[in-house]
Amino acid sequence: MFDTYELEGFFDEMFEDLKHPHTHCQSFYEKLTSLKVADLKARHDLAQQDFLRQGITFTVYSDNQGTERTMPFDFVPKIIPSKDWDDLEKGLKQRFEALNAFLDDVYHDQQILKDGIIPRDLIVNCPHFLHQVSGIDVPRKQHIFIAGIDLIRDKDGEYRVLEDNLRNPSGLSYVFQNRYVMRKVYPEFFFDYSVRSLEQQFSHLHGAMASLAPPQSKNPTIVLLTPGIFNSAYYDHSFLAQQTGIELVEGRDLVVKNRHVYMKTTRGLQKVDVLYRRIDDEFLDPLEFREDSLLGVPGLIDVYRSGNVSILNGIGNGVADDKAVYHYVPDMIRYYLNEEPLIKNVETYLLRDPKQLAYVLDHLSELVVKQTNASGGYNMLIGPHATKQEIEAYRKQIVANPADYIAQPTMKLSRLATFKGEQFAPCHVDLRVYIFGGEDTHVFPGGLSRVALKEGSLVVNSSQGGGAKDTWVLENIQSQD
Repeated sequence: MFDTYELEGFFDEMFEDLKHPHTHCQSFYEKLTSLKVADLKARHDLAQQDFLRQGITFTVYSDNQGTERTMPFDFVPKIIPSKDWDDLEKGLKQRFEALNAFLDDVYHDQQILKDGIIPRDLIVNCPHFLHQVSGIDVPRKQHIFIAGIDLIRDKDGEYRVLEDNLRNPSGLSYVFQNRYVMRKVYPEFFFDYSVRSLEQQFSHLHGAMASLAPPQSKNPTIVLLTPGIFNSAYYDHSFLAQQTGIELVEGRDLVVKNRHVYMKTTRGLQKVDVLYRRIDDEFLDPLEFREDSLLGVPGLIDVYRSGNVSILNGIGNGVADDKAVYHYVPDMIRYYLNEEPLIKNVETYLLRDPKQLAYVLDHLSELVVKQTNASGGYNMLIGPHATKQEIEAYRKQIVANPADYIAQPTMKLSRLATFKGEQFAPCHVDLRVYIFGGEDTHVFPGGLSRVALKEGSLVVNSSQGGGAKDTWVLENIQSQD
């Protein structure tokens, strides 16, 4: 099944070379190759059917044959030795702390701008910088309740941060379902491994939300605000609400009275203390943002200002995960924490700079170019995979508004074996790790490993046809590299 497998200069998550798996993958590889192809195919199909039965779907906007698709799942997990994970955990907590400090600063004293560490115009002109929430003090100064940090491994196997998702990071429910299906359909793969459990994570999640309630709330009522059943991530919303024991509500279920938010119930109005919102900033309150929004709650921001409700994640967080601001996160770490970054960024060109713009325009065929306010892998140019016509069309977009774009080298993303019918093929992967704020910072053990299922593709986003894998963080007792 590995006869056609090639390494081709990429770091491989399973193999040292074609004859030798990494030490921590050896047992899994032996178990895998002892099974017959027919058995693997049957169980692969069973896993997909399990996702379908549970209604686990993603919206694929570029799919001409229909927008709703079952979440594709591959059974070869990303296995992370405990020492590697411990190092990642330290670096992620460091980054989380610095980004929180930055958000509190830019919405209060803006000292980092006064000191010239980050250009002032980059922040105040960012479409995600919302003056409506300037000066608001949030509990524990935790503007970020949950972050989804996207990590990749370069050609040498070094982890780098590709992106910070600080607004409404999605996909946490799929981490649990990947593990559930993996244990159900492939139980023998776990026999020789001690994998860190996910069982206590819902209590961590609920505890973090409760700890960020307004100080006067002794027994806080927590709700998850969803746009509704037609939202592409609705399964994610309903699963998390159910598992954490909080109410799932839509905007029409809430009302503002006397500078408090109330939930409508069959027993009358119930005061809400914490709102875990999965609605974008501009739709939260038609009195403050988009007047045509039917998803939000009129008057909600006034309650937020008064300190009578906590909104998670904080409003205006998008200014910290803007793709141009990403360039300055290592500087934030040095500025706020007086430490060197433990996990590096990917090298990034800011096209608002004339010299960097000129270089990028001369090397478009070699680079990845992204719009600073886009997400989900949309409106992105991958130069080595683009046609001349696509490059020239994108060039015109850049020249029209260069400050709206950044560019990065085409990374040699690490690859991991993925089942393709009767053979295994090396496919590019990344890892989204989830970090919770609250009384202390907690890193979810593992995360969502995403895989580019299209041959040669570097785009792992599920909304564009990517798939998912289970992620195993090994306990300290496990043998490893």
